[in-house]
Amino acid sequence: MNIGIIGVGSIGRIHAEAIRAMDGGTLHSIHHPDPEKSSGLANLFGVKCMSSLEDFLADPELDLVTIATPSGAHLDPVIAALGAGKHVICEKPLEISTVRIDQLVAAAKNSGKTLAAILNRRFNPAMDAFKAACDGGRFGQITSASCYVKWFRDQAYYDSAAWRGTMALDGGGALMNQGIHAIDALIHLAGPVRSVQANIACLAHERIEVEDTAVAILEFESGARGVIEGSTCSWSKDGHPARIQICGTEGSVFLADEAFEVWDFKKPMPIDEMVTSCLMRGSQAALGANDPKSIQFHQHRRNFEDVVGCIRSGRVPGTSAGEARKAVALIEAIYQSAAGGGMKVRVG
Repeated sequence: MNIGIIGVGSIGRIHAEAIRAMDGGTLHSIHHPDPEKSSGLANLFGVKCMSSLEDFLADPELDLVTIATPSGAHLDPVIAALGAGKHVICEKPLEISTVRIDQLVAAAKNSGKTLAAILNRRFNPAMDAFKAACDGGRFGQITSASCYVKWFRDQAYYDSAAWRGTMALDGGGALMNQGIHAIDALIHLAGPVRSVQANIACLAHERIEVEDTAVAILEFESGARGVIEGSTCSWSKDGHPARIQICGTEGSVFLADEAFEVWDFKKPMPIDEMVTSCLMRGSQAALGANDPKSIQFHQHRRNFEDVVGCIRSGRVPGTSAGEARKAVALIEAIYQSAAGGGMKVRVG
């Protein structure tokens, strides 16, 4: 399957590296309206570049497009690609509001093409084991489910591009931009959230419109309670991992990025030996916690491979637009609660 990229920068390069490494797809072309930017990445990977979106999408050899533009600039290229008869895989968040996501879902339905998201933190062996434990009922009654993304972005990060830290193109800060993968994983594992109460603030950065600190109390549809805590002003030398912690009447698991800090169940099972010998946390650095340029492409590769496999077999991807909408809906509810002074808001 021939794959093209809309967008460049660090995310575009991650897409290019993932596509070059994947099975079932070939990097075919790159589009950016600035020919200097697109040609630099295209030359690096030995593919053609196009500054005209119309010409890029008109290429009959192009099968699938990945979107690597800023978050609030996903709508137009996704709709254009779907309208041109291309399948689409779009970066997180799929868009910065559920209203826009619903527009994308409608466009995909009208085109008959697949629209999927990059929810790359779902694609690692630890997440597979965690999900199997949740689906297998090993926790008994889940009573607590939380995630913590205490990362650091210096002022230079926000000053490096005019769109960073804006509501129009970032859609939010510590949650909508940095925390969304952990929030998606939390919902993926623990199930839907019924309501939230939240408080957010910008405490340590200047000239940005978005939060660098957020805390939310969750009530899940299952009755479990939990917390989401997000930050882009939590400095540490090596960076803190993104943590997801689920506890129940018969087990507790704490995940830190791609490895477990706790894997503890009342009723042992054969998989436990593999987890404790291969998937427990060591001294590895946190993924993207202090430096977004340190993010690796391997989870993107698995994400791309999964979507391409689903397209070929006629299945709905596990990272469908509907799945991607869930985290955005929860973050929207958190922002609504915070704007209302911490009032309880139903997640829709």
